[in-house]
Amino acid sequence: MAVAIRLARGGSKKRPYYRLVVADSRNARDGRFIEKVGTYNPLLAKDSPERVKLDADRIAHWLSVGAQPSDRVARFLDAAGIRERAARNNPNKGKPGEKAVERAEERATKAAEAEEAKNAPVAEEAAAEEAPAEAVAEDAPATEAVTEEAEIAAEQAPADTADLPAEEVAAEETLAEDAAVEAEAGEIATDEPVAEEAVEAAAEESAGNEATPNSDAGDQADAVTGESSQDPAEGAADEAEQKAE
Repeated sequence: MAVAIRLARGGSKKRPYYRLVVADSRNARDGRFIEKVGTYNPLLAKDSPERVKLDADRIAHWLSVGAQPSDRVARFLDAAGIRERAARNNPNKGKPGEKAVERAEERATKAAEAEEAKNAPVAEEAAAEEAPAEAVAEDAPATEAVTEEAEIAAEQAPADTADLPAEEVAAEETLAEDAAVEAEAGEIATDEPVAEEAVEAAAEESAGNEATPNSDAGDQADAVTGESSQDPAEGAADEAEQKAE
């Protein structure tokens, strides 16, 4: 017969009271027992001496003949110093079940979707801001190449003139200055004739407008007086030609 030292429940509903009994392991929990060896009242405070009462001599006797205590009774015996309880290790005890794992995964997916929906406008704005930056980055190599070419040309120009004597360098500088002055003078000269032509054209138009009424008046005076309107110089020239003939 397998003998066990275990708890037998008593008391009313929601007010439990337990007895520590030595009984056959095949009997019911609250059924027949061999001997009562203590009491346990969970309604009392943990530091109360009446919470757990044990008959140490009888418990030691039954343990010596092979009785096996339950886990809760073994805790009481370990606390009382009657028998040491071996530590247990159940790594799977604290793991959640399959349904709990599924619920946790569903909550994680919903939280991830909500966060993505919240961060979508921010990502679009960031992409719109990065687009001009990429365009500038694409144009940067071209500008860098132009600046490098300018730097190379600037470095080569002094090197070319450094090999020449000082007199030739001075002559080249004077020639460059003369060419610049001639170019400016040519621009001024081309501008002056245009202005003079415009002034002459305006003077001719005004003179032509004034000469037309005077010539008509001269013709009328010749018709009345019978004299020519030619200048005296022109008459003298005609007489000289006749004499020469």
